[in-house]
Amino acid sequence: MLYLAQVRKNDFLDQHQLRLLARQEADNLWAIIPEEAFILLGKGKIMSENLLVLVELSPTGDIEKIEDATNWVLHLVQSYLTIGITPEFLQHEAERAEHWRQSLTLQNQDLARRSLELEARREQIQALEESLKREKNGYTQEES
Repeated sequence: MLYLAQVRKNDFLDQHQLRLLARQEADNLWAIIPEEAFILLGKGKIMSENLLVLVELSPTGDIEKIEDATNWVLHLVQSYLTIGITPEFLQHEAERAEHWRQSLTLQNQDLARRSLELEARREQIQALEESLKREKNGYTQEES
């Protein structure tokens, strides 16, 4: 699983560790890790303190891969922040989508109601046609 982490120095153990900040849930979905979670890097592994890294952990919690997160962060900035996508913008768009969905639902219900009304009128017209045919047949039989 992929995590965003920050390199920290553990003075007590005199080695560096990773503080896990967020984990990838899906391609474009990340979850913040609210509690403090650390993974020791081991003696001899020295990294710049406070460096942000992307770390791939195995299911057992072993470090499989670590890479500098600079390019990843720059990609996020370029993809979302340079065009003004803010949490407020996303909230506004979500509300617009919900209003649009509700409007479509109402239109669909209205169309269904109209369709039922047309079907009922069609049946009334057919019944009236049948009645007129019977009356016409009745008059023509009386005249003969």
